[in-house]
Amino acid sequence: MLKQRLFSLAAGLLISLQPWAALAQTRRVGVWLTNSPSPLYYDSRRIETAVEELAAAGFNTLYPNVWSRGATFHRSRWAPMEPQLASQSPDLDPICRITASAHKRGMQVIPWFEYGLMEPADAAVVQENPDWVLRRRDGSAHYAMHGADLSTSPLSDLRVWLNPAHPGVQSRVIGLISEIVSRCNADGIQLDDHFAWPVDLGYDDFTRALYRHETGQEPPADHTNRFWMQWRRRKLTDLLIGLRQALEDGEHSDSISLSPGPFRFAYNIWLQDWEIWAVRGLVDELVVQNYAYSLQGFANDLNQSAIRRAEHWGIPVSIGILAGFGGRTTSAAKLRRKSELVAQRGFGAIYFYWEGLWGQYAGAEGPERRRKAFTTQHAELFGEQISPF
Repeated sequence: MLKQRLFSLAAGLLISLQPWAALAQTRRVGVWLTNSPSPLYYDSRRIETAVEELAAAGFNTLYPNVWSRGATFHRSRWAPMEPQLASQSPDLDPICRITASAHKRGMQVIPWFEYGLMEPADAAVVQENPDWVLRRRDGSAHYAMHGADLSTSPLSDLRVWLNPAHPGVQSRVIGLISEIVSRCNADGIQLDDHFAWPVDLGYDDFTRALYRHETGQEPPADHTNRFWMQWRRRKLTDLLIGLRQALEDGEHSDSISLSPGPFRFAYNIWLQDWEIWAVRGLVDELVVQNYAYSLQGFANDLNQSAIRRAEHWGIPVSIGILAGFGGRTTSAAKLRRKSELVAQRGFGAIYFYWEGLWGQYAGAEGPERRRKAFTTQHAELFGEQISPF
């Protein structure tokens, strides 16, 4: 089916000189939902209220985090259930509740595979499969999260990256995602910047042996060596191809949304070649994260050449906008201006995240004022053009 998809793309190009961008594209207005820091996932009434308010404010797509710190929000054959949910309300099933509530209101739900290929350093799957873990040249594997001190953080607060080229990792990732899409009749899956291969990793025994087998050489000591980077990028792409095929072979949605960071950073630091993924039809939409605080920086990032090329090939594009997180809340006026810039470019708008809209990180403006502002701006900026693809 994937070959047919790529053949159809090529055939279409031969038939017409006009790019897919000439076709009418739909626009999303969406929001990411998470469990941390948020009480949303642990209360069915909160879920119903949140979905109702979002629908009333003109949102058409929800992206709930379904993969957090090595755990899911349901009973899974591939991973443990998120600890707080497992201890408090193991039968709540927040993702399916969100999906059912949203579908009743004509909205789409695309579960967000937030932590990608990362796992807690003390996770059972890491302890049981040490050969699945990517390593640096010095043999280290740990990453500290959110600016923590790597030298003093407990093991439970550290992360490792699983190897996209390892068959065991491939089976686990594809199994997890296929399970997520099929369980709740979701409208697809979203990968983000953590579906990646950090550029300083790849010196573990498994990757070294695979590289020797395929090239006859040892991995270069310089992790920024271009050929070495290209080889690892292709391995990450191969995992995406495998996922694409598995979803297309299934009975449920095969749509893949991707929410990467700015292209140069994604390409050079995460080995994530999202421009090629879009052009090859391996992803169905892009939600490009643009968390620049200043309006000028935000506007500049809207003009990335990779975004322009994705537009040319007809890939639906939305922009991720920071509404509020922790101590950082973007004012309603600045959000309005950023949304205007996005709408002027013909893009959709996806906000990070639910609590930053009119929840606990709504800031001094307060929930009601912000909710009214969002409702007004969506009607004025996007209006009848809003519609899920």
